[in-house]
Amino acid sequence: MRRGLFISLEGGEGAGKSTQNRNIIDWLTSRGKTVVETREPGGTFVSEQIRKVLLDTRNAGLNATAELLLMFAARSQLVEEVILPSLEAGKVVICDRFADASYAYQGGGRQLGAHTVAAVEQLVLKDLQPDITLLFDIPVEQGMQRVAGRGAADRFEVESLQFFERVRSAYLERAAAFPERFRIIDASKDEAQVWQQVKDTLQAGLGL
Repeated sequence: MRRGLFISLEGGEGAGKSTQNRNIIDWLTSRGKTVVETREPGGTFVSEQIRKVLLDTRNAGLNATAELLLMFAARSQLVEEVILPSLEAGKVVICDRFADASYAYQGGGRQLGAHTVAAVEQLVLKDLQPDITLLFDIPVEQGMQRVAGRGAADRFEVESLQFFERVRSAYLERAAAFPERFRIIDASKDEAQVWQQVKDTLQAGLGL
């Protein structure tokens, strides 16, 4: 039986998830919570190897279905090795991306469709869902301007603006479909304003 709390962070490129992830962890820890931080794809030895394949720009020929299956392969390892054991131990799991990312990037961006992603999700995750998902929403062009200063782009970051517009649309469709779980954060604001939204949302939604 799950006794912990599962929080996922979602959003497009340049949305500031990583910065807010650290703020959330520090805030929860200060309130006596035991927090497990992880990410997707990654979080285990096997999953991190898969991450390298997925992000390597030399793998431009990786097709959309193969990409989807690799994402869920990494996710399966993460769930079995980290997420479920942590939840069963009563810990708070903070995951930078989870299954909603596949609906956005492979379902929307790669245009595989939500039904294809759902079929693989059911096989791998059964009914596992985050308790709350924070969607950091930002206009695509603004997000990409932020990413431009980071250095070398990975295999996803070199995609077109049209790709990322489809990703954003798919994320917003997910949020509309699951309003009880999703909370949309306006990530176009400055860091302090975004954090205030996040903190208010967690306090209201989790009673912390």
